[in-house]
Amino acid sequence: MDNSYTIEDNNLYKDYDYLWALLDHTLQHEKVDKAIFSIVFVDDEEIHRINQKYRGVDKVTDVISFAFEDNDNIGYNGIRVLGDIFICIPQMKRQAIAYGHSEKRELSFLAVHGLLHLLGYDHMNEEDEKVMFSLQELMLNDENITR
Repeated sequence: MDNSYTIEDNNLYKDYDYLWALLDHTLQHEKVDKAIFSIVFVDDEEIHRINQKYRGVDKVTDVISFAFEDNDNIGYNGIRVLGDIFICIPQMKRQAIAYGHSEKRELSFLAVHGLLHLLGYDHMNEEDEKVMFSLQELMLNDENITR
């Protein structure tokens, strides 16, 4: 596997070393090789600005993905450029408390969720949601990241 991705923490969250194995596992499961993407940790103000500017939604959200490809046949010199994932760390922490599980679990869920969006998965209808959320759970369980 020859994937390259970065996590820019912006000094918002330092405990995320477990994400590398989870992201690698997800990419392997989805048979993705030679791909580039990034994950950026942001605060409430930044995710609110992004959500309002690009989605027209005037509120804080947990994760936003910007996919750079419309299908898996697009690449540059054999490398897929997947896109960017923005994760709101304060919202992640609030959700971990609200859902009664660890920050590790919530951050992992959001990272896999964002990556699956970059890979073309969506949850706009019940059937697609079932597929995507089942895959997310499988990836987390495979890496022993449980509730």
